[in-house]
Amino acid sequence: MEVVSGMKMKTVLKDTLPPVLLRGLKQVKRRMQAKSRAGAKTGAQELDIYWDPAMAAALETWGEGNAWNEIQLLLLNAQGSVLDIACGTGKVMSMLQGLKEIEVHGCDISDFLLAKAVERGIAKERLTCCDATALPYPAGQFDFAYSIGSLEHFTEEGIHLFLQECRKVVAKRSFHMIPVSRSQKNEGWISPWQSYFNNSTDWWVAHCRRTFSKVTVLDSAWQDEISTGKWLICED
Repeated sequence: MEVVSGMKMKTVLKDTLPPVLLRGLKQVKRRMQAKSRAGAKTGAQELDIYWDPAMAAALETWGEGNAWNEIQLLLLNAQGSVLDIACGTGKVMSMLQGLKEIEVHGCDISDFLLAKAVERGIAKERLTCCDATALPYPAGQFDFAYSIGSLEHFTEEGIHLFLQECRKVVAKRSFHMIPVSRSQKNEGWISPWQSYFNNSTDWWVAHCRRTFSKVTVLDSAWQDEISTGKWLICED
């Protein structure tokens, strides 16, 4: 799921969400922050928020002008099948429909968000409700995969399993957009909005290299006041 943190996101939410949804999202934030403080030492992954209508609304604008443009460029010359891991409401899947040489499938842990994807016209047979750490697809089913603002919300063990599963089901390469700390220090598991790892580029590359022999890092235009975006391109 996408990162929703920082002053930039707060401004977007205030300007785009109806007051009732904004109030609801603020209530969710307070609950999740309390839960995060209680579980910060263990880095427990937060899941409840992915069934909240305000989060579904926020996911509709998060990557505009940056990450969503970038994944279209990364897949511009691709051919074959593509998996959107943690596809949420299917916004990016719908944007990629203009690339005629690929067939995009999506998966997400939230049946609520997947229902939103169906409402926007994504075919049900291309959507799967599952945990990204246990993908129910055959080995090598997809040529490519991508995730945007999702990997950082997993525990360290979850990150490892996520990447292992990605390697299993993807034949060529996968693209993962994550935030890294502006300080390039390992700031750890933080909770400015949703809890996530805000660590250095080197930390992320090291985790990817546990699973993949080749990891390429590209800059993303996404940023907030504490993080900048990076694409991790993983392949063997």
